[in-house]
Amino acid sequence: MTLIKKTLLLVGSLLASTALSFSAEKPNIIVFLADDMGWGDSATYGHELIETPNIDKLASQGVKFTQCYSASGVCSPSRSSILTGRTPYRNGVWRHLSGNGSSMLRESEITYPELLKGIGYETCHVGKWHLLSANQYNKPGYPNPGKQGGYDYWMTTQNNAVPSHKNPKNFIKNGEPLGEIEGYSAQIVAGEANKWIKEMRDPAKPFALSIWLHEPHKPIATAPKFEALYEGHPNKTYMGNISQLDNALGMVMDALDAQGLTEDTILIFTSDNDPEGKGEVRGKVKGGSTGGLRGRKRSDHEGGIRVPGIVRWPGHIKAGSVSDVPVIGTDIFSTILEIVDIALPEDRVIDGVSMLPAFEGKAVEREVPLFWRTHVSPPGDRVAMRIGDWKIVGDETLKNFQLYEIQKDWKEEHDLAEEMPEKTEEMKETLLALWKEIEKEGPSEWWKESKQRSKKGKVNY
Repeated sequence: MTLIKKTLLLVGSLLASTALSFSAEKPNIIVFLADDMGWGDSATYGHELIETPNIDKLASQGVKFTQCYSASGVCSPSRSSILTGRTPYRNGVWRHLSGNGSSMLRESEITYPELLKGIGYETCHVGKWHLLSANQYNKPGYPNPGKQGGYDYWMTTQNNAVPSHKNPKNFIKNGEPLGEIEGYSAQIVAGEANKWIKEMRDPAKPFALSIWLHEPHKPIATAPKFEALYEGHPNKTYMGNISQLDNALGMVMDALDAQGLTEDTILIFTSDNDPEGKGEVRGKVKGGSTGGLRGRKRSDHEGGIRVPGIVRWPGHIKAGSVSDVPVIGTDIFSTILEIVDIALPEDRVIDGVSMLPAFEGKAVEREVPLFWRTHVSPPGDRVAMRIGDWKIVGDETLKNFQLYEIQKDWKEEHDLAEEMPEKTEEMKETLLALWKEIEKEGPSEWWKESKQRSKKGKVNY
């Protein structure tokens, strides 16, 4: 741990000892994250067949964002940004972390659970982690979700549930492998979260709980009772998998009700990126819905990065409200810190901003534009930036660009680059300058690892 990080966390601890006790001003905080769930994969976001009564209920009790974004078109980078408030590359996670590799969420990064612990919060993470490569996860000499993320208690997998969502065998609890667990991943994860809420936490302390599901990421396995909801439909396994995810959310919501914690808890629901590409997963299970958005997972068009986003905070957010203010997963860090009255770290760039105004449909002010760079193969539209209603999209060469007025053209059907060359050039210059600044903070030799992986024929997703 760096000296700067130690100092910042020590200051937080001193504040906790002098001023902060559990009160309504220090709510419990839950971030509930789906994996590869499309913007259009729920009833509340317009799907005509998928049944999501708990997501629908959550939206009726809070604010639904119509322009919520993930920080990347693939999962590891978007997850790192939720914890740190910093765009991928800055925090060391420039790609999907699989197999062997040196990339990880750096220990020098400051996560919101670490800061919350400093003011008396208890912290827990259950579900997927994916901020270390497989060769690093739970190995001597490498950080774990406790040391790296700031969690007192954790039960996680490195990446996906193995062999599938059914009877996974790769969960590790506080460093100890658990072996095969009977059941389906979403219910296992939600069940562990509920057990921690009911039996293991200190009820005298506020808590921060991360629940990062595996559903509906491949390899998909869906309980028969959820598949039965769509009997006869060729996409019943995937659709049932979303209902399986929804059921897990309902389990957590019910537990909060039963413990009398709903009124004192802010619950954030979103996804790490949009659904799997080409509409199928390994030729067997058809993928999810982008709700008509262009592109899918791995793309920096809207269909890769615009995701569901719902926030419930009783007494602070108007029930059943809708906000079209653009927000991004990176904003979760700054939002949480403002809610609990912790100052943002001043020794590093924080890209996210507080979403509190957006909870009321008011615009947020950004010093750093919304920015994406999704590093995967094969080549495609892998970089984008949005300022106001204008969005520029480019390929991985940073030479070919498209321009969209995204509020009007949310499907990105009308490229205005040739029609508006001056605006395109203005956006391009800003994007390139921003990328140059971000790249300086990232891993110095990320491109070498990228080339090595490409030569081996591996796909980074």
